[in-house]
Amino acid sequence: MNLAAVLADTATEGGWNHRPAFHEGDRTVTHGTVHTLAARAAGVLAERGVGPGSRVLIALPDSIAWVVAFLATARLGATAVLANPRLTAERHRFLAADSGARLLLAEPAVGDHLPGLPRLGGVRLLELADHQIPFPAAAVADDHELYLQYTSGTTGRPKGVAHRHADLPRYFSGAGAQVLGFGPQDVAFSVSKLYFAYGLGNALAFPLCSGGSAVLEPGAPGPGRIAELVARHQVSYLFAVPSAYANLLAETEADAFRSVRAAVSAGERLSAELAQSVGEFLGSPLYDQLGSTEAGHAIATNGPAHHRPGTVGRPVPGFEAQIRDGAGRVLPDGAEGELWVRGASVTPGYLGLPEENARTLVDGWLNTRDRARREPDGSLVHRGRADDLEMVGGITLAPAEIERVLARHPAVRDVAVAGVADERGATKLRAFVVPAAGSGRPDPATVERELIALARTELEPYMVPRGVALVEHLPRTPSGKLQRFLVRQGRW
Repeated sequence: MNLAAVLADTATEGGWNHRPAFHEGDRTVTHGTVHTLAARAAGVLAERGVGPGSRVLIALPDSIAWVVAFLATARLGATAVLANPRLTAERHRFLAADSGARLLLAEPAVGDHLPGLPRLGGVRLLELADHQIPFPAAAVADDHELYLQYTSGTTGRPKGVAHRHADLPRYFSGAGAQVLGFGPQDVAFSVSKLYFAYGLGNALAFPLCSGGSAVLEPGAPGPGRIAELVARHQVSYLFAVPSAYANLLAETEADAFRSVRAAVSAGERLSAELAQSVGEFLGSPLYDQLGSTEAGHAIATNGPAHHRPGTVGRPVPGFEAQIRDGAGRVLPDGAEGELWVRGASVTPGYLGLPEENARTLVDGWLNTRDRARREPDGSLVHRGRADDLEMVGGITLAPAEIERVLARHPAVRDVAVAGVADERGATKLRAFVVPAAGSGRPDPATVERELIALARTELEPYMVPRGVALVEHLPRTPSGKLQRFLVRQGRW
């Protein structure tokens, strides 16, 4: 199956071609228009040498152009490499080199990061597509590589996670249709972006597979902008991370969200207190969910038929879950251990990392590196990461990479970084610093300002700590290992 062709045929057979598919600013495009544009844009990419087996780096903001670029790449049997346009030049260069991309779809600022790679902007792609005839879809198998998404490892080295043409419909079938009941009358708004697994499922797979629609916002929307978009487009399903929901509670009015029939939370720990407050504020349920880049989208989720607060719900249809100990033995219900899952959309592997594949993918099972326990009714309680990663704002990142940068400052003797809940219940990245020995205690405000400035010059925006605290010591074991679970509490 060629995903782009299958989605176009599904829209025609379902009678969706005249229905809205995507809303961006003041523009709304129908399902029929999106698929026609994608077929024409495929010709534009083909003229630039893109074909089966090619890789195209898409570093555009969320937009109709992003969707068209993705579907056009799929139509050619090429692989879309999904990238955050706000990454540093060094990270963009790594993604381009590691993936072997032959074309960059991005705006000029990102093009400056990769001067040797041919580039085409999103607006220009749509303009050129107007002068093309629809390009035929390449015949590819279900397991043909569709896209690569990069996720950080414990060392901070990004890992390319491969997914196939058959996977996107599975995201919708499992979580979207069978659990959440997302349908042709629904309007989705995902605060998480299309280049993340959470956003790709919510804002691309769900509308294109159902005949519904999605709101696309190029920038990073604050609470006021989220409220405005929800009210304007009568959003029925809101997808966000706990931090975003906490900020909505503090800075917006509930009247803007009256169209929301349900909301979904993922990407961070959702506290029971925040979940209850958000549900009361929205006047609709807030369903907690767990997903991963390696699984493609949701692993488990709550929904209308089964909603158990304090859990991330049951495995979505098509997924199995086991809780195992460190030796790989399956544990009984109620015992905490590592979460292993098996499902059709689990990645076939990381790009060029056979040793990592051998550790993470065993006999069809994926080690999520999450700690969890299973309740007797099959619900999963998420207990945090089993490795040294942090999940903040829906992004999994390696704090060790941030700590290495901050440790170079002369005022720092020791440093730890973790996601810590603030007074709103929103998780924020914070750095805890033991000052270097010297004459007197340094000024906390000066240290914070200088460390944040240092982080901004060398790290991605989402890796910059939101605050810095000076402490007497860090919680370490007798052998010197950092007890990050204590750092996450913000006190020890």
